[in-house]
Amino acid sequence: MVQMTRRRSVLYVPGDRPRPLAKARELSPDAIIIDLEDAVAPDAKAEGRRTMQAVLAEGGYAAELVVRVNGLDTEWAPADMVAAVEAGAAAVLVPKVSGPQDVRKAATGLAEAGAPEAMRLWAMIETPPALLNLAEIAAGAASREIRLDAFVIGTNDLAVATRARLTPGREAFVPWFAQIVAAAHAYGIDVIDGVLNDFSDAAQLEAECRQARDLGMDGKSLIHPSQIEPANRIFSPSADELAEARAIVEAFARPENAGKGVVGVNGRMAEIMHLRQAERVLALAEAGPGGSRR
Repeated sequence: MVQMTRRRSVLYVPGDRPRPLAKARELSPDAIIIDLEDAVAPDAKAEGRRTMQAVLAEGGYAAELVVRVNGLDTEWAPADMVAAVEAGAAAVLVPKVSGPQDVRKAATGLAEAGAPEAMRLWAMIETPPALLNLAEIAAGAASREIRLDAFVIGTNDLAVATRARLTPGREAFVPWFAQIVAAAHAYGIDVIDGVLNDFSDAAQLEAECRQARDLGMDGKSLIHPSQIEPANRIFSPSADELAEARAIVEAFARPENAGKGVVGVNGRMAEIMHLRQAERVLALAEAGPGGSRR
């Protein structure tokens, strides 16, 4: 069975806020992004790192812990990398990635900070250059040294940089979303959708989660605890999907179907590619946060 990591719900928490950081232990997102970038004022960066480290040192988190560091061209990034490693984070999220040179630089920074081999790298896709270099950026996942494991879409920054309007249906962004998904999945990494700013709009959140899942994304980044349950539900296989997946796996496992590339399942043809898809659905249903994608 394929080993999977669930990243259906990815909650942002400010890195300099002890109370929300501690409260996150009681929540059920698959991953938590501890934000040292946008959420922390320039004159509070050092304090934010100390706060993040102190709270994480207490443990008690079930979610995959990711630290969003400051941009690689800032004075704060090296210290952020060290703090993330010392805090035992599962990954660092690098903002404003524009090309493959950025993920290589981030990987070097992690290595210099003493990161263990299991520590992963996530990249924000939020600039026009990143959209033009998606395949080259995603190709970093083929290198053990680069550690690339996920793309997180920065829809707000993309809207500002491209002047595209973030309408309720996000029509202007759909072509970019499709390109991001294709590049990421070509190299076996996850794609996390951008945030919905209006956390009180439950209907819009449901619509964006369904759109993202239909486009092939693996989860959604969130800014409020109330958004966790809808994301977990929508990005999980439905009962019908699970039943179909089990039927396909069971059909291929029958002795009379050994070695066959095509079998009949409930009156429909199923090929090996359908078996691989069914195995992934079942693995996702059984997976938990954290762990390895490979």
